[in-house]
Amino acid sequence: MSGSQGVTALWENTTEVFLDVSKLLITYADNILRNPDEDKYRSIRIGNPTFSTKLLPVKGAVECLFEMGFEEAETHLVFPKSASVERLRQVRETIATERDQRLGTSQAASNPQSARVPPNPNPNPAPPPLPSSSSAGPVSAAAAPASAPAAAPAAIPYTSSSVTFFRTVQSNFQHVLIYESPELQQKALICIPHELLRSRAKERLKQANDADPACSLGEEDMLVLELLQWFKGDFFTWVDSLPCSRCGGTTKPSGALPPSNDDLRWDAGRVENHFCQACQLSTRFPRYNNPEKLLETRRGRCGEWANCFTLLCRALGLEARYIWDSTDHVWTEVYSQSQHRWLHCDPCENACDKPLLYEIGWGKKLSYILAFSKDQVVDVTWRYSCKHPEVLSRRTQVQETWLLHTINNLNTTRQQSLDEERKKQLLQRLLVELVEFISPKTPASGELGGRVSGSLGWRAARGETGTSDSKGNAQECVFIPSESEKQNKLFHICYNMPKDCYFRLSNGQETIPGWQRGAWKTENMFRKEEHDWQMVYLARTEGSPFGRISWKLNCAPVGMKIKSASVRASSQTFHSGSVRWSLRSSETTIEFPGDGELHSSSSLSGGKELIVEAELTGGEGDVSWQHAQLFRQSLKDTEKVLFEMLVEMEES
Repeated sequence: MSGSQGVTALWENTTEVFLDVSKLLITYADNILRNPDEDKYRSIRIGNPTFSTKLLPVKGAVECLFEMGFEEAETHLVFPKSASVERLRQVRETIATERDQRLGTSQAASNPQSARVPPNPNPNPAPPPLPSSSSAGPVSAAAAPASAPAAAPAAIPYTSSSVTFFRTVQSNFQHVLIYESPELQQKALICIPHELLRSRAKERLKQANDADPACSLGEEDMLVLELLQWFKGDFFTWVDSLPCSRCGGTTKPSGALPPSNDDLRWDAGRVENHFCQACQLSTRFPRYNNPEKLLETRRGRCGEWANCFTLLCRALGLEARYIWDSTDHVWTEVYSQSQHRWLHCDPCENACDKPLLYEIGWGKKLSYILAFSKDQVVDVTWRYSCKHPEVLSRRTQVQETWLLHTINNLNTTRQQSLDEERKKQLLQRLLVELVEFISPKTPASGELGGRVSGSLGWRAARGETGTSDSKGNAQECVFIPSESEKQNKLFHICYNMPKDCYFRLSNGQETIPGWQRGAWKTENMFRKEEHDWQMVYLARTEGSPFGRISWKLNCAPVGMKIKSASVRASSQTFHSGSVRWSLRSSETTIEFPGDGELHSSSSLSGGKELIVEAELTGGEGDVSWQHAQLFRQSLKDTEKVLFEMLVEMEES
């Protein structure tokens, strides 16, 4: 068990703390080993006072449970039936052996010659001690020098969200080491027409120098541009749905399939089922996470693109790091030696040095963006935002001080084997980044466009079609009666959730695809498809305290006013979740229940504008966002309408 990071971290505690928590860990393991068929011993409630006060705050303790085979559920840690009992036994015996030795040492403490030398630290880090408060500003999570040891803050109860967050950070930090394999880099280099790309880079640099004699860019900068263009244009392919492996026809994603041993060998724990209705055949799409396999398949979505592209950068000798965005996107950064800064590079978009593309162009509500290289983790969120206060308000998954110490400790451990010159270089680069982060950027024209990778439907479903104005606000849809609607004095529109489409029935069955395109204002909202349950609904984005969506009709431009209004809306709540529906004009506001019934009102008569709004709040725990839902419906129930606006008009 020398490679067990949890056990190694546990050893670093004082003998008193170790003896106390190791007894608890051994008890958990023994309960399962002695009672393998008793479900009650396979579940540990995180809120249990003994667990939360004696185990959660102790460094390495939670990680030991994960190494035993426990997995995180919403409110419990669970040892699944499929977990390896032998692995559990191994971790248990390692802890027990260390405990026996420490007990012997403590009994012989009066004899200095009997003191035991602690084991060498493991090169893989364990979570840092937890902080007691969070009051850090926008750059706090990167502010401490990476090579400086972190002070041990006071412990606070460990939360399931911080455990999940740490495991993601640790997994990414470990994964990027695969790019450093000389054998893998050589395989990657064979795939790259590097001589051609370098020749083109030299020509591109010559043109830049001819256009601007003061140009200070280097050949490597141009090589990055050439690599991006070749990667997207010639090497890698985007996958929305695979063609049927039998007839070559169109397939549709239809849930997941179990991974094969070969899938797992290439780190594809998730396999999508792309189903052909014509052939009734499933085509498997393993989501490979091993870049060596991606050199062969050359296809995927942003995860595969960034994974493979980062490897190719390293194969060409470029300093590159993998960028993880918690709002579901990944890309690469490459260090420019000539400009002394990191360049944003998105291979999916063939975009370089356009960091505000996501927040301004795509309309993303950013929160955490971390950069992972072989030597360092850096919180680079602030490079990708010009709305720092908004971003900071959304960073609620972990405490800022916790994040600072986590990054600090990971970097300190990873950099132990580096020479002083390299440590100094990393520190200098970090300081340059911190200065950059202080002042929010102004978006350039190239950062205002929407996403180009993926199908229109896929981009629209993710809210990344670029429906934004120059200020980065989502475009607001205001319905104005058409000539036929004016003549008929009727406006009638409904939204079909499974089809994700509006039908403007009063205007010749006009269709408007995408829930956002028919909404007036949206805030912290997204469309969720549950493929396991075959259900779909609108909900607020994870981590947001509230969500809002509204629809607007304006009759004034065509000389009409409202005679009466009827609205049908459906919402569901769970636990303490809440949805508040309102119907208003400039003079009147009426609340109504989202019970799926048609609610009519003549009290809005005479108004020229009508706004329907839903506000989602409440809920419990990490899944509180799921406890307030709009238009929840089966994906198979494509005819039922759960949202409808019917307005009778008259001349003003």
